[in-house]
Amino acid sequence: MDTTQPGNGSSQRRAVETRAVAWLAARRDLIDPAEAATGRVLFARKALIETAFLVGLRARLDPEPLDGHYTALLDQIEEIAARPSYRELIARDEAALLLYAGTYAALRLCGRDDQEFRQLLTQAAAGGYATAFERIPYRQLDLLHTLELCGIPHSLPAMDGVLPFTLLCNKPNVVKLADRDIYAITHTIFYATDFGLREPGWPPDFDLSEAVELLEALLVLTLDQRNADLVAEILCCLLCLGVRDSEEVRRAWEFLAAAQEAEGRVNGPPGVVHPGLADGDDAYQHWATGYHTTIVAALAALLDRSPKVMRRQRPSAPKPRLSVEQPLRRAVLWLADTSRRHDPAGCLPAAAAVAHAAEALGEAELARPLLLDFSERLANAEADVWQEHGMEVVGEFAFGLRAHGITCPSLDTFFKSTAAAVALLDKVPPQAAHNVQRLVGLGLIAPQRAAALIDAGVDGPHSLPKTSAADLSGACKNYQLGHIAGIVRDSARAGRVQHRVTRDAIAFLLTQQSSCGAFGRPACDDPAIRERMMLSWTQSVVTTLATVHTACGTALTAPRPRP
Repeated sequence: MDTTQPGNGSSQRRAVETRAVAWLAARRDLIDPAEAATGRVLFARKALIETAFLVGLRARLDPEPLDGHYTALLDQIEEIAARPSYRELIARDEAALLLYAGTYAALRLCGRDDQEFRQLLTQAAAGGYATAFERIPYRQLDLLHTLELCGIPHSLPAMDGVLPFTLLCNKPNVVKLADRDIYAITHTIFYATDFGLREPGWPPDFDLSEAVELLEALLVLTLDQRNADLVAEILCCLLCLGVRDSEEVRRAWEFLAAAQEAEGRVNGPPGVVHPGLADGDDAYQHWATGYHTTIVAALAALLDRSPKVMRRQRPSAPKPRLSVEQPLRRAVLWLADTSRRHDPAGCLPAAAAVAHAAEALGEAELARPLLLDFSERLANAEADVWQEHGMEVVGEFAFGLRAHGITCPSLDTFFKSTAAAVALLDKVPPQAAHNVQRLVGLGLIAPQRAAALIDAGVDGPHSLPKTSAADLSGACKNYQLGHIAGIVRDSARAGRVQHRVTRDAIAFLLTQQSSCGAFGRPACDDPAIRERMMLSWTQSVVTTLATVHTACGTALTAPRPRP
């Protein structure tokens, strides 16, 4: 295990902690349930326990005495916990044991044990309900960890017996995870590792490298979403697992340092507080929407600098084996057969997808019957038929025809007029460069002329529209298969085919293939609507899987890239 001390950037991270704790201490009256408005009492209790946990961890993770701001928070916590109106609620509502046990744990860790408080908690834990009612796995780990910090005896199963049932230990698909699922994963790691102070008894099939890969993939998504709360939680998890040297960790620190306001606050994500809670009180809203994210940012800095938290070399990335050949072939056969039953003018994108995929598979004959049929039926088509689909579709269709020596008079006429029009231009915009290159590939424009047109069009910085991996979760939730396929295609073209986010998105797409080879589950009964939807989805997915199949030949042996 690597026990080296934190390297460059530690002073900046310490400053993040210092400013965050100062901001929390200046507003410590807001964690007092007795001072909260009626509708804010429960929120204050939650903020109290979370603040207490930060202070308790500070005492555990740093051997130095508490400084002024931490001490001010601890004094406030101790004052609140000493009141009968606070602590005696434990006996009246045993189900809320954890709301109070965390407060006691912090006092105990800071050397301010309170035997009467402990007795109340012990009675509640032994009362046959507080520790017995059913909890989801990570909440059960929360209970076990908190009772451990409190030093309160119990007869519950050990953490090692709960871990196999957690989301973390069951290889979740990244793109299917909602925010609540990510919080379940982060908290599982917090409790199981005792915030980086121990190596858990992981299940036999648990792979640490896969867990690190999962967390780094989640950082990619949450950084794209600019969700500082989840970024900070995931960063804490990597630190708890001993990982400090990844590119994603570096990006997370840069983001949090930039997100922290001058006074120390770090803003939480939209929707973190119900709009009615603040009731027009801007100062309260400012605190309520930022206190949790500020706590987690401070915790990340504390974990980073603690000499007690485990440190290890980042485990080597897993070596996945990704193959889409068979699903792609089945989809091509269905798409080619189904498209032939429809108007070729409307199904031209499907034919282009079939031609592209057949070439990628090295089985050009899969596309030949469809290309012959469409070329004959479109022999006398008007130019508008080709124009409405754009050069990407028409160009791919044309390449397919040429590969088989098939001609289509109307398409030839369209290309000649297009090439003539382009030849008259002085320049083309950057977004049209790829289409001009298609004309070069078809032998309709000289390479030198195309290069001159493209170079003349580059008159400054230009970025093409990009898809974002952050959109994947919403696209999965809303069943937008075409959008998912587009994100995966862009990722594969950019050399990121083996990244965890891309692989999990591909896995999601593959689960949507039916036995006939088509992609998508329309969830409707009208046959015509079903087939139309499946044609659209399958066309998009086929194009994507063809790109993935081509990329897989070399990408899986290359260094792991980051989206």
